Amino acid sequence: MPVLAGIAFFTVFFIGLWVVASVINSRATPSSTVANKVFEVGKVESMAKAVAEDGPLLFPDLKSPDGIRSIVLDHTGPDPAKGWRVYYGYPADLGPTCLVTHVRGERTFTDCNQRVLQVDQLQIPANVRPIVENKKTLYIDLRDASAAATTVVP
Repeated sequence: MPVLAGIAFFTVFFIGLWVVASVINSRATPSSTVANKVFEVGKVESMAKAVAEDGPLLFPDLKSPDGIRSIVLDHTGPDPAKGWRVYYGYPADLGPTCLVTHVRGERTFTDCNQRVLQVDQLQIPANVRPIVENKKTLYIDLRDASAAATTVVP
């Protein structure tokens, strides 16, 4: 009798947990705010070497869930922990609908009108910035500038 009571108890318990999980899941709504707001790129030495060899790094769609914003990460100078710049992946004189394509191995890009652009001709974002933590790890901060000032990087 005690064994049957135990089996019945655990059966009811697991059915109850399943019902609670189903109710919670059905009320959840998808949100873009769940996404990570600080993107870890990697070690500064290896990233600086990659930029020196192949040109700026183009990351598609790190900022928005609708796919219109690409981010370009550039490095200049001899110190891997300094000289990092972030740009949007479209020309400064055109909007985000004109995404650029990186010319492999060079510091140039081709836009939607087939113009060849230098990295400094791309749009500079107001709310995206590179962060170097402990002179070792490189991050791209995708948060609002006011939120970034009050939040510590992981």
